[in-house]
Amino acid sequence: MKKIIVFLLLSCTLLKASADEGMWLPMLLGEQVYQDMVKHGLKLSKEQLYSINKSSIKDAIIIFGGGCTGEIVSNEGLIFTNHHCGYGVIAGASTMEHNYLRDGFYAYSKDQEIKSTLSVTFLDRIVDVTNDVEGGVKGLAWADRVKKLQEVFKQITDKVADPANGMQGRVYSMFKGNQYIMYVYKIYRDIRLVGAPPESIGKFGGDTDNWEWPRHTGDFSVFRVYATKDGKPADYSADNIPLKPKWFLPVSIKGFKDGDYAMIYGYPGGTNRYETSYGIKLKNEIENPSLVGLRDVRLKLMYAQMIKDPAVKLKLAENYASVANYWKFYDGETKQLEKYHTYESKQQQEAAFAKWAQGKPEYENLWTDYQKNYDAWRPYAKQRQYVLEGTLGSSLAAFAASLQQVEIALVKQGSTESDAQKALASADAQRKTFLAANDRPSDERILAITTMMFYNDIDKNQHPIGFYEGVKNKFGSLDDESTYRAWAKNVYDNTIIMDDAKWNAFVAKPDANTLQADPAYAYASGFIKNFNLKWGKNSSDFTSRNNELGRLYMKGIMQMNPAAVKKMYPDANFSMRVSYGNVKSYNPRDAVHYDYETTAKGVVDKYIAGDYEFDFPQKALDMFKKKDFGQYIDKSKNDLVVGFITTNDITGGNSGSPVIDGNGNLIGLAFDGNYEALSHKIAFDKDLNRTICVDVRFVLWCIDKLGGAGNIIKELKLVR
Repeated sequence: MKKIIVFLLLSCTLLKASADEGMWLPMLLGEQVYQDMVKHGLKLSKEQLYSINKSSIKDAIIIFGGGCTGEIVSNEGLIFTNHHCGYGVIAGASTMEHNYLRDGFYAYSKDQEIKSTLSVTFLDRIVDVTNDVEGGVKGLAWADRVKKLQEVFKQITDKVADPANGMQGRVYSMFKGNQYIMYVYKIYRDIRLVGAPPESIGKFGGDTDNWEWPRHTGDFSVFRVYATKDGKPADYSADNIPLKPKWFLPVSIKGFKDGDYAMIYGYPGGTNRYETSYGIKLKNEIENPSLVGLRDVRLKLMYAQMIKDPAVKLKLAENYASVANYWKFYDGETKQLEKYHTYESKQQQEAAFAKWAQGKPEYENLWTDYQKNYDAWRPYAKQRQYVLEGTLGSSLAAFAASLQQVEIALVKQGSTESDAQKALASADAQRKTFLAANDRPSDERILAITTMMFYNDIDKNQHPIGFYEGVKNKFGSLDDESTYRAWAKNVYDNTIIMDDAKWNAFVAKPDANTLQADPAYAYASGFIKNFNLKWGKNSSDFTSRNNELGRLYMKGIMQMNPAAVKKMYPDANFSMRVSYGNVKSYNPRDAVHYDYETTAKGVVDKYIAGDYEFDFPQKALDMFKKKDFGQYIDKSKNDLVVGFITTNDITGGNSGSPVIDGNGNLIGLAFDGNYEALSHKIAFDKDLNRTICVDVRFVLWCIDKLGGAGNIIKELKLVR
C-alpha cells in the first residue's frame, strides 16, 4: 500500500504545476487555471487577458529585440523594457563625448530620440495547428519526421505570411512535440531610444548583486515604436509617426502590499522541467562546470582591462555583461540542483514511470534507451563546451570562424565569383564591427588561456591533429602558460584580420590558400572542423535521439494521469506566456527574513563612492537625503520603493516583462530571479522561487524627478 501511495504522489508531481508554478499559454487558460488566478486576486475577465476579436492585454506585450520582452505604456507607442535589454543600443549610441551609458539619456522631444537597428514583435493571434502538422508527417519514422517537419511548418506559416505588412507565422513545438501551436506575429522595424538611466542606476550592484535579493537596481530603459502614417511597419524614416497601439498598460503609482496579486506576461526563453536524471547528471558534472570555468577566465581578463580605461570599459561593456549574466546563473544552477537533490528526485519519478510502463511496449524500454544515448555522447560533451565557450570565447577566433563561409565560397564546387564576392562583402562589414569592439590585450590573453585549458582538460585523443605539436615545436613547453601567450601574440601579429593592408589585398584578390594559412583562421576553423568532422554526427545523433525519447516520455506522462493534463503547461520556448502569483516576502534560510520590497535607504546603505559596482549619481543621493520623491513616494514608508519580489514563474526572455496588478495596471518590470532558486529551468521551487522586479515608481522617479523628462510622464495613464 505504501508503494502505491508513493507512486501516485510521484505521478502527480510529474504532471501538475504547484503553488505559483506555471508559464501558461494565454489562449489556453483552462477554467481551473483561470479560477486559480481569480483566487490569487485577478479582477479581469479571460477576454481582457487574451482575445482574437478584441484588443486585450496581450496586444501590449512585445518581443523586444531578439531575446527580451517589452510593454507598450502609452497611446504613442512608448515602450518600457529593461536597461540590460537596451544595453547594446545605449552603448552603441555612446561616445566618450556623449557617454549615454555612463551619464544616462532622455529625449525631451521626439526629434531627439535615437534610431536603432532593433525590431519589436507584436502577437496577432495564436492557432493550434497540431492536426495540420501531424497530418503532414503521419506514418514517418523519427528521422524522416524531423526532416519533414520544417517543410510542413513552412507550408503552414506561408498561409499567413504578408511581408508588406510585417506579418509572419512561427510554429512552436509544445510538450516536446506532442502539440504544435502557431503564433502569428507583426514586426515593426523603426524603434528609437527615448531614455535610459545612468549605468550606475541601471546596473547598480553589478555582478555582486546579480541574481541576488535584496536588490536596488533601476533596470529599465525606454523606447518608442514608429510606423507609417497608415500604421504599417517600415524601415526608419523621418516621415514615420509613433504607432497607435491596440492596447497599452496604465501605470499604477498606488503601491501594493505583501500578498497582493501579481501577473507577468512575456516571452520566457527556455525551460526543461521534464528533463531526465541523465540530463541533470550531464549538466552537473560536465556542461555547467565547463561553461562556468571558461567564462570565469574570460570575465577576469576583460575586467582587468576595463578597470584601467573608460574607453575599454565602454568597448567591452555589452560583451562583458552578456558573459557575466549566465556565468553566475549556471554556477548557481548546479549548486541548487545539488542542494535540493534534483537528480535523486528525478530518479524517483522515473522509477514511478517505469513501474507504470511495465507491459506497455511503447514505453517499457524507454530508460534503457535513454541510458544508451547518454553513454554514447558523454565522452564528447566536454569538448563541445570547450569549443563553444573556450575556442570561440576569443572575439578574434569567433570572427575568424565566421570566415568559413568565405572559404566555402572559394573552394566549393559550383560556387561562382558572385558567391565569393557576396561572402567577402559580408565578412568585410562584419570585420569592421569586430575591430570596433575588439580589445587586443584582454582577447589575446583569452586566446592563450582557453587554448591551454583545452590542452589540459580535453582528452588528448580528441585534440586537433598536429596543432599542439606545432605550438610546442615553435613556442615551447605545453605545460607553460608563457608558451601559449607567445603563440597568441604571434596569431595577433600575423593574422590578416588585424592588418588593413593585408586584409584589403585579400578582399581584392581572394585566395583560399591565403585564408587557410592565416594563423587565426587556421586555429578557429581547425578546432571547429576537428569537432564537426569527427564528433559532429555523435552530437546530432544524440540530440535527435534525445528529442525522440523526450517526445515519447512526455506522451507517456500525459497518459499516466489524463485528469491532471488540465493543470499542465509546456516548457518555455520563447512563445508568449502568462504567469501569476503574489508579491511575497520569504525566508531563504534559518533565522533570515527577506522583505518584499527595497527602498532608497538601501541604495544609500550600499553606496560606495567611485566603486565599479556600487557608485550612484550624487544628484540622486542628494534628492534621497531631502526625501524629494514627489508623487512617487510610498507614504507608508516615507521612502521611495526601488524593487520588489513576487512568486511568479519566469526565466530568461522574461527580462523587461511587465508586472501587472489584479486590475491590469503596470506596477513594475521583471528583470531577475533569486539565487536560492536558480534551479528554475529544471525544477521550480514553490517555497523559495522569487522574481526580482524594479518598481515602476522608481522608474518614473528616475525619468521625471532625476532626469527631468516630464514629457515622457505626460504620455502615461497614471493610476493613483
